[in-house]
Amino acid sequence: MNGRSLIPENFSAAVESITASFGDPTRREIYWRVRESEAGLTVSDVAKTTGLHNNVARHHLDKLAAAGHLVVDIQRAVTAGRPSKRYRSAKSEVTFDFPARLDDLLGTLLGRSLALLPPEDAERLAEEVGHEYGLHLAAEMAPGDAHRSLQSAVATVAETLTSHGFVAHTEGSGGQLRIVSEHCPFGQAAIDHPVLCAIDRGLVRGMLAGLHGETQPQLAGSRAMGDSACTTLV
Repeated sequence: MNGRSLIPENFSAAVESITASFGDPTRREIYWRVRESEAGLTVSDVAKTTGLHNNVARHHLDKLAAAGHLVVDIQRAVTAGRPSKRYRSAKSEVTFDFPARLDDLLGTLLGRSLALLPPEDAERLAEEVGHEYGLHLAAEMAPGDAHRSLQSAVATVAETLTSHGFVAHTEGSGGQLRIVSEHCPFGQAAIDHPVLCAIDRGLVRGMLAGLHGETQPQLAGSRAMGDSACTTLV
């Protein structure tokens, strides 16, 4: 702990810092890619190598920089234009001596909390929580990304879901767009408490509202119900 006493406050702060920075597998991958590059990487570099949208890559890089794991070098443009940023490793000592993933525990606790409410109230609350966070994610993206086409917005939502552990992609046929998530970060908790699926639906609805406009996505398949993937119709 860098010489600090292992008092509860310091330990809790260390756990929160590591979990916030490296609990997301996409963010861990980005960190190691930057760390392995001596010259550092730009947002565009990371987006190309990971297949992420530039705004999603920037979000993860800025989170790592804010936590002190990356250093940001500002490169002034030779011609008129915005200066570019290059991210490089701060070479901080990052250890994983204890599990950083708390997803299953938090999901179980959330599911049990929702189970104390009447089913309709629990589902409505879960979707509202997801919707509010979806709006927050959309607001963090560049203003120029708002009010895009539905197809573009859905693609961005899938990329953002992937960055949060859902491993999502888009599909389309017969004029119908679908977001297919092949992994659920809630894990076993979603199977034990299917009401958690309402959070995913709200998350998609909130992001689409911020990026495109109000929509009413519908859950068409769920791993919690035995399907091979979670599918949301847009």
